[in-house]
Amino acid sequence: MARKFRGSEEVKVDAKGRVSIPAKFRRVFESADPEWETGKRPQLVVVFGTESWKHLQLFTMQAIDEVDEQISRLQRGSAARNLLENIYHGHAEEAEIDGDGRLVLPQKLREKIGLTDSAFFIASGDYLKVWSPENYREEERELEARVPEFEPGADPLSLLALASSQTITEAG
Repeated sequence: MARKFRGSEEVKVDAKGRVSIPAKFRRVFESADPEWETGKRPQLVVVFGTESWKHLQLFTMQAIDEVDEQISRLQRGSAARNLLENIYHGHAEEAEIDGDGRLVLPQKLREKIGLTDSAFFIASGDYLKVWSPENYREEERELEARVPEFEPGADPLSLLALASSQTITEAG
């Protein structure tokens, strides 16, 4: 199993759209790129999604291969497969981390998610999400509100019990 991303970090965006990928995240991209070796640039896939998305998803090569495999198992022509192919193939770009540990985000992607002078990275398991700091703060408030079982001040791990009970119900 590939290493997972952990943590979050805010970084500067320069005038050319370059963002420094924090070292802890670069190590994950390197370890999950089967073609990477010392001296080479780690590859990744930037998914910019549909018009409503306010973030980017940065997938390791290993993770995007798993997504592609899952999509290919869906019935050709099905609505779900068409949507997923549209997002993860059509609204995505291959990219690489340069020798200085930076990723260049094209202007159209920066504009799409509202990036100006800083970007907020947050781990999502086998991929990273990139937000404008302002959009992320709004998203975090909305995340908690969308989980009615999560009461303010509650232990977030309590939600895992809910997931376990759903699995048992679905299996039974």
